[in-house]
Amino acid sequence: MGPHTPVLLNESLELLRVTPGKLYVDATAGAGGHLLEIARQCGSASTVYGIDRDADALARLQPGVPDNVKLIHANYSEIKEKLIEYGVTTVDGGILADLGVSSMQLDEPERGFSFQKEGPLDMRMDRTRGDTAEYIINTFSERDLSDIIYRFGEERYSKQIARSIVHARPIKNTLQLSEIVARTLRKFQRGRFDPSKHPATRTFQALRMAVNQELQCLEKFLEDSASLLGPGGRLVIITFHSLEDRLVKQFFRTKAQSCICPPRQPLCTCNHKAELLIITRKPLVAGEQEVLANVRSRSAKLRAGEKLA
Repeated sequence: MGPHTPVLLNESLELLRVTPGKLYVDATAGAGGHLLEIARQCGSASTVYGIDRDADALARLQPGVPDNVKLIHANYSEIKEKLIEYGVTTVDGGILADLGVSSMQLDEPERGFSFQKEGPLDMRMDRTRGDTAEYIINTFSERDLSDIIYRFGEERYSKQIARSIVHARPIKNTLQLSEIVARTLRKFQRGRFDPSKHPATRTFQALRMAVNQELQCLEKFLEDSASLLGPGGRLVIITFHSLEDRLVKQFFRTKAQSCICPPRQPLCTCNHKAELLIITRKPLVAGEQEVLANVRSRSAKLRAGEKLA
C-alpha cells in the first residue's frame, strides 16, 4: 500500500479558513491527510475532531495524532449526536468531508471494494454493522438489483447485468462478480466501451453506495452540519460522484435562498431565511499536476459554504 495522498488538500484548507483557537471537524478522517494538517495549522489552542465509520482506519491513525485531536468511531451522518456526547453544540471553525471510498479500502482485497483483486463481497465501510454486498447480490430480486445499479451506478445496462447476476447466483467473491459484469457488457455493448474504464466500475460503485447508504447518510450529514455551524463557520465538501455533487450543490442552493415559496406566488409566506453563503459558485477541481500525481483526484469536486449570522 502506497502513502496516502489527500485530495485538494491546499484548496480545502484555504476554504476552511483554519484559525487558531477555533473548533474543527474532519467528518471523514480516514488516513488523516486533511485532519492532521488542520490540527497542525490551528495549533494546540484548538480542538479538532476526527470522525470515521472505519474502525480499522482509526486504529492506524490513532498513534500519530496530536493531543488536540479527538477520534470518534461513527458514521459521519451521526456527527450531531456524537459531538453532543462530547459537549459540543456549536462548531465555530468548520466541518470538512471527503466523501467516497478511500484508497486504503480499495487497496485491501479483504474489504471487497476492488473489482481487480479477489476478496469477499463485503463493501461495508464499517465492518461492525449492516448488510454486506454479498447479501444484496444473492438475495435481492432482479428488479431491485437493476434499480440499485441504475440509480447509483448510472449504468444503462443495469437490467442485463442484474439478470446475469441472478442467473449466476450464488456469487461468493469480487472477481466472480467482476467477470459476470464484464461478460455481460461485452455481449451487449458490442465493443462500444471505454477501454480506460473497467466494465465493472459502475456496478461496484452502485453496490458500495447501496451497502453504505451513502446518499441517505450525506443528506442527514449536510442538514446536521449546517445546524452545528456557528456564524462564520464553514462547511467544505469533496465529492467524487455526480449524484453526491448534485445533492451537495442543491443543498447549498436551498440553504442560500431567502425565500422558498413557489415562483408564481405573489407574496412570501414561508418566512425562510438564508442560512448559508455559497463560497464556491463553481466547484473547484484538481489541477493537472495533482491529477498526474494522484489519479483519484481527477473526479473530485470541492464546494464550500459559510454559515450566516
